[in-house]
Amino acid sequence: MTDYFSSSVQFGLNLSKRVYYGKGSAPPQVAAMSRSPEGFLPTAPVCYAVITDPEKVENPDIRSYQPYVHGQCEPPALIPLELHSVAMEVECSLDTAFVTFTGKWRVHCVTGSSTCDCQVAIPMGEQGSLLGLEVDGSGRTYHTELISLKDEKDKDKVAKAKDGYFLKSHIYTVKIPQFRGGSVFSTKIRWSQRILFHDGQLSLCVPFSFPAYVNPAEKRISKKEKIFLKVNSSSATEVLCKTTSHPLKELLRQAGKLNLSYEAEVLAWSSTDFSFSYSVSSNDIFGAVLLQSPFLRDFDEREIFCLYLSPGNRQGRKLMWVFKKDVVFIVDISASMKGAPLDNTKNALLTSLSQLNAQDTFNIIAFNGALYLFSSSMETATEEAILNATKWIDTNFIANGDTNIMLPLTQAMKLLEKSIDSVPLIFLVTDGAVEDEREICNFVKSYVSSGQSVRTPRIYSIEFRMQRLFSTASSVIVADVAIESLEGLDSIELFPSLIQDISFGSLLILSGRYSGTFPELVKVTGILADMTNFVVDLKVKREKDIQLSNVLSKRHIDMVTAQAWLFRNEDLEEKVCLLCVSVHIELNFILKTK
Repeated sequence: MTDYFSSSVQFGLNLSKRVYYGKGSAPPQVAAMSRSPEGFLPTAPVCYAVITDPEKVENPDIRSYQPYVHGQCEPPALIPLELHSVAMEVECSLDTAFVTFTGKWRVHCVTGSSTCDCQVAIPMGEQGSLLGLEVDGSGRTYHTELISLKDEKDKDKVAKAKDGYFLKSHIYTVKIPQFRGGSVFSTKIRWSQRILFHDGQLSLCVPFSFPAYVNPAEKRISKKEKIFLKVNSSSATEVLCKTTSHPLKELLRQAGKLNLSYEAEVLAWSSTDFSFSYSVSSNDIFGAVLLQSPFLRDFDEREIFCLYLSPGNRQGRKLMWVFKKDVVFIVDISASMKGAPLDNTKNALLTSLSQLNAQDTFNIIAFNGALYLFSSSMETATEEAILNATKWIDTNFIANGDTNIMLPLTQAMKLLEKSIDSVPLIFLVTDGAVEDEREICNFVKSYVSSGQSVRTPRIYSIEFRMQRLFSTASSVIVADVAIESLEGLDSIELFPSLIQDISFGSLLILSGRYSGTFPELVKVTGILADMTNFVVDLKVKREKDIQLSNVLSKRHIDMVTAQAWLFRNEDLEEKVCLLCVSVHIELNFILKTK
């Protein structure tokens, strides 16, 4: 799919050379691109003219002689449109950022007597999720609409839904019908993405790098970029700006809040993603419990709660030891991993091994249809052992055969059965799905509940984000976390049901729904790396500034979806639909009123 899209854009850029910009004017320069399929993928929201008839490609304002072109474009060419204005609002709450992007586009490449469809491509940041799109122009408006299971029989809605699809996991594209050459239309796009956390610092990167060919050829057109950034940490301590890609001006600073803005007249649109990092000034573990009533159209009338814990800054906690680790790396070496996937895995695995501490233990299991162990038991992470592992990887990581995940996973569980004063970790690296996924999940669930291990293994099933996950898992400071003081509630639904460790590499966020009277303090307990007890009391407060249902919706939907799939439960499937509908209604109401 990326090859198809990228080649269509490349074809469109070549075709756009037919557009005459007047005497002394020249079309925007197109930078040399690599031959990689990624070369012409959008790195910021971009609109394209969908061209099937090459004869209609011409400047709508200036008629010129162009040679006749025979035939049709198959597949259609995609000509990037001129961007005439751009603005972005980013709202950061806890670990989620909500982005609202507005842009104005001109169909500069089609004769004034012709029309064409336009395609909007929307790249999103880390774990991005599209929340809404509105297009307004030529006296018509378009907007995205959620199709529920009940609407699947509506052929018109299903047909229109096929105009939108994911080009990649983080790039969504949708086709908008029939714009006349020379017309101008605006887009308003809203999505959410994850804010990354590490060592007390939160970092955000929003796609905002525009290719040179979306700059208007007419130099006199004013190009003004605007960015408004709002941070609400929901804490009582100061928010500190660390780094930023664009020069930001401070508008508001209060306890836990920070508003910044950027506005500039530019010669060319931004060629740099908007990045921003910040911290909340605290060296100690801190957090709170936030309560909020559901919004008026919510199908679930129970109250909402969110518990968050931040580990603070590692540099300020020199006496806080991290747990030692027992790590088993399970690596898929089936035929589908051949080439770049396995090469990338090797590099990530070798880097992870080099980051093990002297007291850690490790093992490696390679698998396809068979099983290959580096060692019959866990090995202490000495220099000699890591060197031997490196040689073993070079010899045994050869992609061939099919995939059997259950066998190596069972072996890894056995290797970690006796972990007592360490955190047992399993990193499962694979590139695809297998037929017995449910059986594997049920096996893991039954193994954990049976208590065969002294401490429950933390299992990370990943594709190619090993480094970030390994860094998080390597900096656990509190394990076996439990929440107390909630026994008096009439009912409670917790997401996730299994509570993660407190780590320097991530925020701990628990959330859900409840009925009853919430206590004024909530006690969080756990075990520190020196095997002493950890206890912290968190204050409970009503949250007024953050819309919790928006911040928490994606994690709730993802978790209920996983449960519905695992248990093949139709009631849970219906609950997923209700969650999606509720969130869609609320978020689109906000999108239209902003």
